[in-house]
Amino acid sequence: MTPRILIVDDEPAIRRLVRGALERAGEPSNEATNAAEALALARRVGCALVLLDLGLPDRDGIELVPLIKAMGRAVIVLTARDGTEEKVCALDLGADDYVTKPFDTAELLARVRVALRHHGGGGGTPITTGAISFDAAARRVTRHGAEVRLTPKEYGVFAELARYPGRVVTHGQLLSSVWGAAHIEDIEYLRVTMRGLRAKLEENPAHPALLLNDPGIGYRLAAG
Repeated sequence: MTPRILIVDDEPAIRRLVRGALERAGEPSNEATNAAEALALARRVGCALVLLDLGLPDRDGIELVPLIKAMGRAVIVLTARDGTEEKVCALDLGADDYVTKPFDTAELLARVRVALRHHGGGGGTPITTGAISFDAAARRVTRHGAEVRLTPKEYGVFAELARYPGRVVTHGQLLSSVWGAAHIEDIEYLRVTMRGLRAKLEENPAHPALLLNDPGIGYRLAAG
């Protein structure tokens, strides 16, 4: 079986831990210890996902995110850097997810599964998460089988989140996509729209389980 996953980390203990968890889950992997090796291995046929540490010895891993994404690979940043600015930067550069060390291997494997599903395509396929179904081709959102009427801005935000189920979409991405680049700092627009969406889609809008907030970074749609 050709490995679909590349682990990029200069710490042998981390590589062993992650590789062992992946192999138990039936996902063989390759390893790289620096940026040069990572770029070479990421180009190989069969590679779908890169687990990328940022603290590499020959280059800052953040510089690799757009390079690897340009190859058509998914990227999950796996790093000790836990600052909000680092997370926002990596996500804005195209990272599919951001996991900080230390991490729970079961959670990491779940995020890997989501990233691989997204990498596999199916953007035109209706998605279902909880009681909500979304058919992008028909521009139709249903809850418990009944169509939900969304405003144009509510639909725009939901559709953008639905493009990346389980992934954080930054405030800037959402505002630029739905309102335009001139409104990239108008966070209150997004908050008001999100309140409307939660009122229409959540079972309990005060305790959302579908439209989740990553404080200071953005929102994500819970993966089904």
